[in-house]
Amino acid sequence: MKGNDQHSKFLLTHREREVFELLVQDKTTRDIAGQLFISEKTVRNHISNVMQKLNVKGRSQAVVELIKLGELKI
Repeated sequence: MKGNDQHSKFLLTHREREVFELLVQDKTTRDIAGQLFISEKTVRNHISNVMQKLNVKGRSQAVVELIKLGELKI
């Protein structure tokens, strides 16, 4: 195993991380979809999946938890 293998260490998938990194930059669902070349529904699915993993009710709560867990930097 490589020393830089982040998959076992982190909660988020690569794509979920990308979505949330854009979310904290105040990007809209549409902005994120355009930037990552995915549909807005897919963006919402990623956000929803992360909220389920964290057992939180909203995007902002998810962001706060991810920062606390060291998953996300702002």
